[in-house]
Amino acid sequence: MRTATSTLELRDPRTLDDALALLADTGGGPPVVPIAGCTDVFVALNFGLTPARRFLNLWPLDELRGISAEGGVLRLGALTTYTELIASEAVREWSPALVAASREVGGAQIQNRGTLAGNVANGSPAGDTLPVLAAAEAVVVLRSVGGERRVPFGELYTGYRATVIRPDELITAIEIPRVEGRQWFRKVGTRAAQAISKVVIAAVRAPRPRVALGSVAATVVRLPATEEVLASGGSIEDARRALMGEILPIDDVRSTAEYRLRVAANLLEQWWVETGDSDR
Repeated sequence: MRTATSTLELRDPRTLDDALALLADTGGGPPVVPIAGCTDVFVALNFGLTPARRFLNLWPLDELRGISAEGGVLRLGALTTYTELIASEAVREWSPALVAASREVGGAQIQNRGTLAGNVANGSPAGDTLPVLAAAEAVVVLRSVGGERRVPFGELYTGYRATVIRPDELITAIEIPRVEGRQWFRKVGTRAAQAISKVVIAAVRAPRPRVALGSVAATVVRLPATEEVLASGGSIEDARRALMGEILPIDDVRSTAEYRLRVAANLLEQWWVETGDSDR
């Protein structure tokens, strides 16, 4: 049974400052939940689930849009959609792995509405863009009425769909420093398109290799031991063994732990073979 929208409250701030003020002052009621593309919220409401009763509509706020590359940083506004990421020359040059991940998110309708910050805030370990941001060592820019703070992506998640973002804070942008090395992205799902990932990987081939995996733990994970094996000149067989000791996948409706472990190791090897010795 679908959720009756007449029971829900929607607030429409005109500016970012208005939105932050509404987050800070709930009037003693339940928290106000920010929404933008609504690609997850609408699905939940359609299934009769009610993720919240009070929502804050961020979609009209142009202050949260825009893509820029300057000072050695690619800045992506929180409301940047997957379609905009795919179309951006700056993103294609700076983060081709993020473009590849964006192409894997749903169909054209989802790509037109879904936002990068929404994927980050949602915190699903199967989120397609999250391993890319982890491997790129991105920074999440948060803002409240009290000011702004920057959180390294590797410190954002505290557990399954849990983050350090406070109820009075909004993601305003994602910042990606220039990534030295060849970027690589792959997603394995039930179908070739429009499928939730069973395993997703983003990696950077460089003297300091970086590897991040999704759908193998409660959060997206980096693999420091595996990276160290490769950085020190170890074999890919040694790296596979290190990977298998670093992740502990679960069985669920989409796949088994054994399958995820084997596929993750195979993807690691595929990345290493395909990128060759091109440490660039």
